[in-house]
Amino acid sequence: MNDNRDHRPIGRELALFSFRQEAPGQAFWLPDGQRLRAALLDWWRGEHAARGYREVLTPQLYDASLWERSGHMAKYRDQMYLLNGGGPMLGLKPMNCPGHILVACELLRSYRDLPLRLAEIGHVHRNESSGNRNGLLRACAFSIDDAHIFCAPGQLEAEIDACLELAARVHRLFGLEPRVELSMRPAQRIGDDQLWDSAEAALERALHRHGIPHDVRAGEGAFYGPKIDLHLSDSLGRSWQLGTIQLDFALASRFDLAVADRDDGGLQPVIVHRAMLGSLERFIAILLEHTDGRLPVWLAPVQAVVLPVSDRHLAYAGDAAAALRSVGARAEPGGSGETLGARIRDAVLRRVPFVLVAGDREQEQGTVALREAGGAQRTIPLAAAANEIAAAVRSPAVNSGV
Repeated sequence: MNDNRDHRPIGRELALFSFRQEAPGQAFWLPDGQRLRAALLDWWRGEHAARGYREVLTPQLYDASLWERSGHMAKYRDQMYLLNGGGPMLGLKPMNCPGHILVACELLRSYRDLPLRLAEIGHVHRNESSGNRNGLLRACAFSIDDAHIFCAPGQLEAEIDACLELAARVHRLFGLEPRVELSMRPAQRIGDDQLWDSAEAALERALHRHGIPHDVRAGEGAFYGPKIDLHLSDSLGRSWQLGTIQLDFALASRFDLAVADRDDGGLQPVIVHRAMLGSLERFIAILLEHTDGRLPVWLAPVQAVVLPVSDRHLAYAGDAAAALRSVGARAEPGGSGETLGARIRDAVLRRVPFVLVAGDREQEQGTVALREAGGAQRTIPLAAAANEIAAAVRSPAVNSGV
């Protein structure tokens, strides 16, 4: 990877996001950046709905007593934003776990309700010092593609397998190769050693079942359980955690979460905390750096631009762009102010996958001159171009732009 592929200049060049001193440690997502996020989240929602996840939305602010109860206050207090407006102390959520457990308390009654898979693009805040902030890679406000699976102990193995299979699909799709770590019990933790033995063994068996090479990190687990972490490197070779699969045999008891089992006794669910992309912002930063901003067609903010040769072709270019939008492409017409060569270069610098040119001949014949990224120009009927582009934008495929 080129060391110059820093996501911040790529983001500026492609007008995806910006950073301003008025909002330290936070990104302003510009229209094309928001298009990218929306496309990624549409894909994420489809993948999770197909796997039985139920999407939720939980609050940003909680009474500080919740974070005391969950144990996060003792672990993360220095990174939390705590507010006191004259009433009870409130905390902006640094993660989504307690909110999802409260939702599970509303929904779970019987063992028949298990497994319950809850998912959320949860916006969280962490008070990162100015020295630790690093664009989208380490921000004070970001979104996590969080999910929590509440299952019976006998269902745990299948749920871990499904998480690992989804993680493999995600990384194949984007052409990424993560480094896998198995993080074991830390010194500061909740739960007894017997539970930790069981949880660590479950994750280790799963990694061996799937033949996944991994490093073991003693003392690096979450305070409630061991975890599998998926790391990717940025343009400078620095490692960043994105996805994670974490086991938790302890937090359910802190929230009195139990369901009726087959014998009308109490069954305490095991909780799997997991994220596939991790921080959405961090994932986008890594993806931009790995691809130098040449995103797969289905993710590109602008997938096609139609350039008129001159002013007399503006109307036809507008109609062609509308035809592409009608088949689902994010397409726009280009202006005619600069030379055609300058406008083509601008589209190439913006990493637009398809550049279409319309002049006299194209307007008369109902065709376009189609240029694909890295390919030669060819003249084809507008309808054929629309079909070809529609097939590319509808089908997420392994990134071919790297």
